[in-house]
Amino acid sequence: MQQTTLTLGHSPDPDDAFMFYALAKDLIPTGGFRFQHVLQDIQTLNERATRGELDITAISLHAYAYVSDRYALLPCGASLGDGYGPLLVAKQKFSREQIANKKIAVPGAMTSAFLALQLWLGRSAEEFDYGVVPFDRIFSAVNSGQAEIGLIIHEGQLTYQKEGLVVCEDLGAWWGRHNDGLPLPLGGNVIHKKFPPEVRRTLSGILKASIQFSLDHRAEAVQHALQFARDMGRDLADRFVGMYVNHWTLDYGARGREAIRRFLGQAFERGLIPRRQELEFVE
Repeated sequence: MQQTTLTLGHSPDPDDAFMFYALAKDLIPTGGFRFQHVLQDIQTLNERATRGELDITAISLHAYAYVSDRYALLPCGASLGDGYGPLLVAKQKFSREQIANKKIAVPGAMTSAFLALQLWLGRSAEEFDYGVVPFDRIFSAVNSGQAEIGLIIHEGQLTYQKEGLVVCEDLGAWWGRHNDGLPLPLGGNVIHKKFPPEVRRTLSGILKASIQFSLDHRAEAVQHALQFARDMGRDLADRFVGMYVNHWTLDYGARGREAIRRFLGQAFERGLIPRRQELEFVE
């Protein structure tokens, strides 16, 4: 059978590696499709999506506001912070008012963490001092004095104490308290609209099957993901995977979709994104 090769962008992190284990190792049928895994940090993937470069890719849900003309949301592959999320960390505890006047190291201007930060501060990006730092160098930026506050994503949410830092705010917990307990929408998978609807549905089913395979074969999928687990042993990596690959990842469901609508809706109302988004899911 002739195979069609598609680019599949995702970050080199244990949760994404876990999610796509079956595809990386050819453990499930793919109906003539094969996947070229493109591993890059989420800010780079966001930027590539604005140019429509990848067939399927992980993106920040903040970035969806800038790529919805090119991409449709897949119903699977979400990373939602259910009562937890990106952390604001520092060498000592600071209040929101203090943080608003300090230099903040952030992992990318199109990340959902950065949009959540703007909502939490009640300020647009032009109204506070921040610097973009690769997510895996934010701890060193804070410890070296390059920034006073760090906005932490990925496994740093579980390892910040090793760096001698304290949490000033958990943006996922804050979001849930003010939004009826909804999860904070962080990342999702999108597929290029150049593919006809029936192909999008087929590919969505393949990705969902990969996620389900990993959930059904957790031990071996976590073992595969360990190669991307920076400074984490197996137990911590397994905990991190559980935070971001779970029932939300198989399907957003009604609450997950409402969380995205509210997140991007509030961003539009406060002038943080250019237009109100109509969510287009592959059904």
